Amino acid sequence: MSNVILIGAQWGDEGKGKMIDLLARTSHYIVRFQGGNNAGHTVDIGSEKFILHHIPSGILHPRTKCVLGNGVVLDLEAFFDEIKMLSKRGVSVRGRLFVSERAHIIFPYHRLIDQLKEERKGGHKIGTTKKGIGPCYADKANRLGIRVCDLMNRRVFDERLERVLKEKNLILKKIFNHRPFSFNDMHRTYAKYRNRLAPYVRNTSLLLDQADRQKKHILFEGAQGTLLDVDHGTYPFVTSSNASAGGAIAGTGIDPSKITEVIGVVKAYTTRVGEGPFPTLFPPGLLRHIQERGEEFGATTGRPRRCGWFDALVARHSVLVNGLKKMAVMKLDVLDELPKIKIGVAYRLRGKRYNSFPADSEVLEHAEPVYEEWPGWQKPTSSIRRWRDLPIQARRYLKRLEVLMGVPISVVSVGSKRSQTISVDGSLV
Repeated sequence: MSNVILIGAQWGDEGKGKMIDLLARTSHYIVRFQGGNNAGHTVDIGSEKFILHHIPSGILHPRTKCVLGNGVVLDLEAFFDEIKMLSKRGVSVRGRLFVSERAHIIFPYHRLIDQLKEERKGGHKIGTTKKGIGPCYADKANRLGIRVCDLMNRRVFDERLERVLKEKNLILKKIFNHRPFSFNDMHRTYAKYRNRLAPYVRNTSLLLDQADRQKKHILFEGAQGTLLDVDHGTYPFVTSSNASAGGAIAGTGIDPSKITEVIGVVKAYTTRVGEGPFPTLFPPGLLRHIQERGEEFGATTGRPRRCGWFDALVARHSVLVNGLKKMAVMKLDVLDELPKIKIGVAYRLRGKRYNSFPADSEVLEHAEPVYEEWPGWQKPTSSIRRWRDLPIQARRYLKRLEVLMGVPISVVSVGSKRSQTISVDGSLV
């Protein structure tokens, strides 16, 4: 392992937090390159569960350094709350956590506008987490954003905040009939953040380049999943950043030639939270069973996730746009009780068969999945630690997924704990 990008290959929530935690043992740096505190990575260590939103889950390894790259949008209140939570639970971030000076900051007006816009959409909601992520990225694209380096420069911050607030307050008043924000109150709050944030701020592109030159192992941690990527996902039901492997380059400034490998993560079935098409959705009874057995509720929002059969078109699309070379399959144990297991291998609409993932939202919304049916194993797998000890039906199911995805499976997870992991090729990755 050298410089590796780990990517969610479905609609997020694939179990990347556990994989990051496992890979962190051989990594010197863990880097988040996009998204904000809309992410939710869950790690079980012994009897303790950690849910992290901003800070990479590699922070739980005391020798690992963690970086929030320039592609991340930073909610400072949430950021410091997370540091406080970790400190209370015995995890120190001092000298181990760095924030790009070029990262953009989420302000209260981003969160409010996110909420007000979503409410106005009625039946056409995107399913946003209402944490201000989209409006912050929109300001970045519109050259209205305020970056970490802007906050650190008092004169620049005063000028930019005053200019931006004039526009935001006009929008709040004229469009949403909402009271404006006070410049003095907001300025006072964020001026206090300045000194607290200063120890973490770095030119992280330079930091990572130096780490690479020193032959350090760097792991790039994607948030959300490929099918939520603003370019490659199920637009418009996507996040506001590039959650695919290309986002790691733009979101950190790393030299693309320095990337050694891109690894994908999928569940043994498919889930998504929020709105948008979902061709292989389970029928209601099975949906409730998998939600309960798999604890399929959002780590960030608490919303129940929709669940469905494994969709090979989704996985192949992710292999294609990310250049995936290996795949980790998570939550195999959730399927242990099922007598029959289906795999979506194509879509069909109006007599036409689709063997690759379509961009057309109408096709995704109305197409019927074409399934293969495989026998279930109906045996518990959560205590199994070796590939050869898995039931033969489970191994056949996974081997079929390998063929359909076109990449080998290197890891199989049979539970949330670190120990509940099968290294298929003997190397974890």
